[in-house]
Order: sequence, then C-alpha cells, then structure tokens
Amino acid sequence: MSAKKTALAVLSAALLVPSLLTVPAHASPPAPPADGKGQPHRAPAAPPESMSTVGGALLGKPGVQVSPLAGAPALPATLTGRSWIVADARTGEVLAANNAHWRLPPASTMKMLFADTLLPKLPKDQVHRVTSEELSEVGSGSSLVGVKEDLEYSVHDLWLGVFLRSGNDAVHVLSAMNGGIEKTVRDMQAHAEELQALDTHVVSPDGYDAAGQVSSAYDLTLIARSGLQKADFREYCGTASAKFPGLQYGGTREYFEIQNTNRLMTGASGLSPYKGIAGVKNGNTTMAGSTFTGTAQRGDRQLIVTVMNPSGGLNSVYQETADLLDWGFAAAGRVKPVGELVPPKSADTSSFGSPAQTHDREAAPAAAGAGEGGGRGAALAVAAGALAVVAAGSYAFNRRFPAGRRRRPEEELLP
Repeated sequence: MSAKKTALAVLSAALLVPSLLTVPAHASPPAPPADGKGQPHRAPAAPPESMSTVGGALLGKPGVQVSPLAGAPALPATLTGRSWIVADARTGEVLAANNAHWRLPPASTMKMLFADTLLPKLPKDQVHRVTSEELSEVGSGSSLVGVKEDLEYSVHDLWLGVFLRSGNDAVHVLSAMNGGIEKTVRDMQAHAEELQALDTHVVSPDGYDAAGQVSSAYDLTLIARSGLQKADFREYCGTASAKFPGLQYGGTREYFEIQNTNRLMTGASGLSPYKGIAGVKNGNTTMAGSTFTGTAQRGDRQLIVTVMNPSGGLNSVYQETADLLDWGFAAAGRVKPVGELVPPKSADTSSFGSPAQTHDREAAPAAAGAGEGGGRGAALAVAAGALAVVAAGSYAFNRRFPAGRRRRPEEELLP
C-alpha cells in the first residue's frame, strides 16, 4: 500500500472513533429489570431546567423555593430529599418546596392515586373470592399482605392490606374487581389528569418499578389532599394496626395482625410516633429509593409533606418528613406562599400553569402574571372553595382529621 493510501486510511479511522464512542443524545434509558429489584438506579443528578409550573411559577424552578417573612424559622439544614414539598392541607398554600415538579419514580406512594380512584367504585362490604389469575402478575419481590387464592375477602379487608402492608396482592385483586389492570391504569391516569396531577404517568397501579412510571412531590401532595377528603381514605391511612383474614379451616377463619408500615405512625425501627400524624403512604423500591407523603395536625392547622428519594437510610424519609412538618407548623404565618395546590379541572378550568415541555401530552397555556409567591393570592381562596364544592359541600377536614381506627395509647402502636 502506498504511503498516501496508508495516510488516508489512518485519517478515516481517526474520524470514525468519535462516532463509535458517542452515545446518541436522545437514547432511551435502559428499562428496569422485570422484577423491579435490579441494580440501583437514580434519576439524573440535577432536575431538568424545564419543569411544570402548575401551582405557580416558582414551583417550576429547580432548587429550594421559600419566601420567609420576619421571624420565620430557617429550613432544616440536613435535608437530602431530591424533591420535597410542604403544603397547608386546608388552604392549599405551598409553604416551601424543593424541585416540586421533578418527575421521579414514586414507589408505593402511587397507591394513594390507586385508592383515590377506586375507593368510590367498590362498596366496602362487597365480598370477593380470589382466583389464581388475579395474583399471577404480582411482581417478584413485591410487598404482600398475604391474600390467598380460593378464599373470600371483603373490599374493606383488601383496602386495609393496601394501606397498612402496601400489599401488591391486594392491589391486584381490587384491580381485577375494577375490570383488570389495564382498565385500572387508564382510570388512574384519567383521575390524575382530572386532579391536574400532570407530572404523573401511571404504568402499574401498585407503584412497582416500571419504565416510564413517574410522579412528583407536587402531584403526590395534590393526590393525598384529594384522598383525605374521603372518609374511607382517612380511616385506612390512619389505621395503625388491624386484623386481616388468614386461612380457613372448615367454617372457622383465622386472623392475623398487620401493622402499618408508616413508621411515623407506629414508631417502628427506632422512630417515635409523630405527634398528630394521620397518614398517608410510604414506599421504597430500587428505582425510587424511599418516598413518603405524610399528613399531620396541630390545633387547627393540617400540613401535608412529601419527600422523595433522600440519600440516607430507610429512616431518612421519615426523619426529613418530621423535620419539615415541624418547620411548617413553626413557619405558619411567617412565610409567603411560593405556590398553591390547584383544584381539580372540573372545579376550576382557569389556567394554573403549564406542564413541563418534556411531558408526553400537550402543554396547557402558561399561567399569566404569576408573581414571586407562585401566583394570585385570591386564587388560593378560590382553590379551597372550589375543593369544598367538589367534596359535596364539605372539605371534610373540619376541625381535625378523624382518628379512624388509629390505636392509642402510644405503646399499642409499637411492634
């Protein structure tokens, strides 16, 4: 080969090297393993530049958003959650947030949307005999309450299994009673969009790791607020322990005790029960890490806090939630709201912001004239009033969250 040809060959090979080493800019991330329990996965280190502005312009910005007034306490210094939000359950005011609209895997906090969607559809005294087909697609490694085929369970029993033990087996049976997994996913997605939880994309009703399944701290808080308007939802998420049907021998049915996996309620694993806690739902998977939405009341004030994917151990999500609840109660009246929890579409069709540009649906018109505090102060009152109309004339929080079947005294909450 001549020297000229040799030089050309070397140059051509050199030009090809960058294309061989470069990953396509828009390559899709690998799908999670089928069992949802594979190698640890974390979202990108930084939130996207474009996030939803539903609820106010500040909520679409990355990083911590808080607007302190005179005498306001400082936010906890040890927060590691990739996304979190503190909101007033009554008024819908968002007191502070961090990456509120970052779309992250939700784990079993997705069950709040499942419950808010299906609770009105299934009478709690309805009894159902479970089939093997209904349990056949429960994911490997799932949290289970212990539902068995060929045995009967009431809808009430199954909801206790969902809320207390985060039982994916109970979720699959209730989904079957609703017409199947696919229909239930469609129903949940439609309900999320009705609530204006536009960061949420539902793939599995139980929150099991699945490619593309995401929500946000904002959406989970919005969903929790909707659920807490329902008496049954409040009862189930506020129950610390209950008896669950076991095996049946002849005409005798065994029962075993189940405890809520919400550690701020039970005081498990070295944590103390949080004063005034009334739910809502926790979760933990490989892709999501730890997630938690909690609600608590002190006096006439109810707060909802959501924390997603803190960097510490399993207790971190509860400790950071408790710290944010403490801050929220201390900060009430001493911070300017940075946004709001919007009412459902059917309650108010005015624009409350836009979904992120990366959403897989058409973006709604952006909110006009949103100010530093997340938008219109008058709209906060409108949002609360509209929610009251949706809840058949009563927002249902009244002076305090109903206690449901929560157990007192404190020692009865301990495992």
